[in-house]
Amino acid sequence: MTGNDSKAQQRLQMADIARLAGVSTSTVSRALSGSSLVNEETRARVIALARSLKYSINIGAQNLRLKQNRTVGVVVPYDAATRQHLSDPFFLSMLGSLADALTEQGFDMLISRVDAETLDAAALSFDSGRVIGIILIGQWRHHEQLNQLAARQVPIVVWGAQLPQQLYCTVGGDNVAGGRLATEHLLAAGRRRIAFFGDAKLPEVAQRHAGYVQALAAQGLAPDPQLYVAGSFLPQGGATDVQELLDRQLPFDAIFACSDLLAMSAINALRARGVAVPEQVAVVGYDDIELAAYFHPPLTTVRQPIRAAGRALVASLLALVDGAPAPSQQLPTELIVRASGR
Repeated sequence: MTGNDSKAQQRLQMADIARLAGVSTSTVSRALSGSSLVNEETRARVIALARSLKYSINIGAQNLRLKQNRTVGVVVPYDAATRQHLSDPFFLSMLGSLADALTEQGFDMLISRVDAETLDAAALSFDSGRVIGIILIGQWRHHEQLNQLAARQVPIVVWGAQLPQQLYCTVGGDNVAGGRLATEHLLAAGRRRIAFFGDAKLPEVAQRHAGYVQALAAQGLAPDPQLYVAGSFLPQGGATDVQELLDRQLPFDAIFACSDLLAMSAINALRARGVAVPEQVAVVGYDDIELAAYFHPPLTTVRQPIRAAGRALVASLLALVDGAPAPSQQLPTELIVRASGR
């Protein structure tokens, strides 16, 4: 065997062992870290394969016990249904906030992207000892998977919504209040046919929709299901949503979009069809990304507390790592009024 072949063997990943052992990569990770969740027969088979393949078990786990590890894993799930890209300005703002907060505490950040359908993979860096804990940006539809990670004592803090029977710690904005603020503002501007853009199957969006419904109800209005469009977070998602709304041939005089990118692409689509914003249709977004103030017209939006979120996520994770309680937190949201929503 050549030196190159030997090096290639040593670089074999857990996925290769998992394939040969007929188990998941998370099971391999647990077996190699000595987890009691793996039965003795499976553990022996995995370890035997790892040895035969000259797999080098990371010594990070030992460093963790010695408090020498100063790295935190930051995971951004990729959800095939919503298809929100890592280049989304909200993700970039959150990553920047986390980097600042971790640097203040003397920690490094290891970023990874995992399929939201297999969130167990998010724990691999912890199981192997590379990181002391994990911050996950977005819970998507995978509440049960996150509960399973928390149940097996993986230190994990999630940017997301608080949900019933939740075992893991979340830090998130007050989405119900945010949805209510956006809708109340449009109602106060005289709008009555307010469309909602966002997939309410996602916990955070569901809470924003609840706030939207509350604001309508306070004015004696019932939500029209034909004004709800369950769009994706793709960059052109707002344009697709506008087209779907127009195809329904129903009158509307406002749009509440659950992200600023959705709102911006919706405005561009309306403008392309000769619809004036805000004169004919007012638009409110969500997040208050950096570009919102410089868009034309400047975007009315609900501001997410990004800087405070980074510090709160890091503080909660470090508390968990130290064995202290880390209750979930809900941070305030704020309506930022600009030209698009008037």
